[in-house]
This record gives sequence, C-alpha cells and structure tokens, in this order.
Amino acid sequence: MIVATKKLTFDEYLHYSDGSDTQYELVNGELIPMSLGTGKHGGIIRFLERRFEAVIEELGHPWIPLATLVGVRSPRGGRWDTSRIPDVTVLPIEQWESLANREAVIELNEAPPILVVEVVSESTKTTDYRSKRSEYAVLNIQEYWIVDPLAEVVIVCSLAEGFYDAVEFRGKNPIVSNVFPELNLTANQVLMIILSC
Repeated sequence: MIVATKKLTFDEYLHYSDGSDTQYELVNGELIPMSLGTGKHGGIIRFLERRFEAVIEELGHPWIPLATLVGVRSPRGGRWDTSRIPDVTVLPIEQWESLANREAVIELNEAPPILVVEVVSESTKTTDYRSKRSEYAVLNIQEYWIVDPLAEVVIVCSLAEGFYDAVEFRGKNPIVSNVFPELNLTANQVLMIILSC
C-alpha cells in the first residue's frame, strides 16, 4: 500500500510525520507502511532478539541486537531513495551509540549491519525473498535470515563474493550461522515459539 502520491527524498522521509505511530519504509521515494504482523510474527522477532542477545553476552561480543529500531539505507537502483527497517538488526554497540543524536538509519557510507532478519508475512513475501535479499547483498551485510512461518522454514543467506548462498533449515535441523556459530537453535524452536516468550 502506497501512502503518499508525491515521491519523497531521503531527507523528507527522515522528517516525515503523519501524526500516527505508523512506521514506514521508503521504497523508491514512496512511503510503505509496516504492518504490525501477527502475534506469532512479533513473537519470533522478540525470541530471536533475546537469543542473539544471550549469545552475544555469553561470548562478550561488542554487539547489540535491535528489533525494528534501525533503518538501513538501500542502494536500490533509480533516482529515488529506499530505506528498509529489518525486523532484527545486529550491530556493533559503537555503531548503535553513534546513532544516539540522529535518525537511526545506517547510511550508504557507513559499515553495514553484521546480520539482519526479516520475518515473512503474507504481505511481505516477495519483498523479503527478492528485493531485500538483493539490496542487503549489495550493502555487504554478511548474513541475512529469512524466517518464514508460512512455509515453516528458516533460510540463512551468507554473503559470498557479492551474492548470498542460501541454506534452508526445517524441523529439528540445527540452524548453522557464520555470525553465530555457537547458537544452539533449531528451525522448530524459532518457528514454533510461544507468544509469551
């Protein structure tokens, strides 16, 4: 669903407000509202943020996982700007702190996130599997997780020579992550979360 008929520049997007609490991604200059998703969608995001945080703390990595708090400016083709808001973003703490006094958007000239996760919903399926996968690869994000509760699969995309190699994990298969090799997690644990996690 497109909200504005007038295309916005990136600067206009950063200062846009319609008086609601709606979060928007900017895609080729157009505002795209981010829906709340189902309770399960939100539960998966919360679960992964907490699991990543536990591993990060245990290993002492100077990283932080953030759920829907950081935008990532995209180099998508065309003259109009694009900015994505991943469901979960893992960043160095230093980079997160550098965003304290400005819009929390990682610019094209800044280091990319370490890892991003998108949880698929019916309305985002094509974007998560195609558009974002291409955009995140161009940004050199080392790992991109596509968590798809509709197809009951977790896909870990690892960057290799500018493209993502994707591996699917289902059921009791342990998820293999280059960013989090110590993560002891199966696809079922991610996909079958309890809403009160």
